[in-house]
Amino acid sequence: MDFSLDHFPVDLVLLALVAAFLALRLRSVLGKRVGIQPPTMPVPPRAEAASRVVENKVEPTGPAVEYDVPSPGTRVGQLLVEINQQDTAFTPQQFLMSVQTVFAQVVEAYAQGNRDVLQTYLTPAVYNSFDAAITAREAAGQKQRTDIQAVRSLAIEDVRLTKLDVGLGVAIDVRIVSDQISLVEDQAGQPVTGTDAVTEFSDMWTLERLLGVGGSGWRLAAARSA
Repeated sequence: MDFSLDHFPVDLVLLALVAAFLALRLRSVLGKRVGIQPPTMPVPPRAEAASRVVENKVEPTGPAVEYDVPSPGTRVGQLLVEINQQDTAFTPQQFLMSVQTVFAQVVEAYAQGNRDVLQTYLTPAVYNSFDAAITAREAAGQKQRTDIQAVRSLAIEDVRLTKLDVGLGVAIDVRIVSDQISLVEDQAGQPVTGTDAVTEFSDMWTLERLLGVGGSGWRLAAARSA
C-alpha cells in the first residue's frame, strides 16, 4: 500500500483546518454578543428592574433631591414655557415635586395591591398592566415588598405637545433615580426575585395631561427602566 503524499489531498485538509479555525472564532464572538439576552421587563414588577446594589450608602441629613429642569433656551425648555403659557399654574419645579410624591404612592400601591390608588394615577392601559401583574402575583401566593429609601433625582428628559380637538395634549418624560429595597417573596417568605439590599433604580416615567379640559390631571402613561 502506498503511504506517500503524492495522491493525498493536502490542499483540502488545509482548507478544512482553516474553516474549523474560523468557525471556532466566529462562535466565540457570537457567543458573547448574541447568546440568551434578558427579556424586556414590563412595567411591573419592580423587583426585576434593579440596576445595581448600593453599598455603604450614606443617607443625607436632609432633603437632597436634585430637580433637573432644561433651560428655557433649549427645545424642551421652550416647550415647558409654552405649557406655562397655556396653564399659568404649571411650573417645572412644582411638577417634578408632584411627580416625586406620586412616584412614592404608586410604587407603594403596586406593592400592596391597592388598585384604587393605581386607578387614580394611571391611564387605563397602564393600569391594566399593573392589575394583571398584581393578579398573577396574588394567584401565585407571592408578596411584593418595596421600601423607597431615598429619591435621588428627577429630571425632565423630553416634552411632546399634540394639538387635539378637545385641547392640547401634553406628554412629559421624567427620569427618576431612587434607592429602594424591592423583592418578591413566596408563601414561605423566601425571595423569588429582587434583593433585600438597598438597590439603585432608574425609571423613565411618561406623564400625560390634556390642557384646557376641566378636571384633567396628570396620569402615568408609560414606565420603563432607564
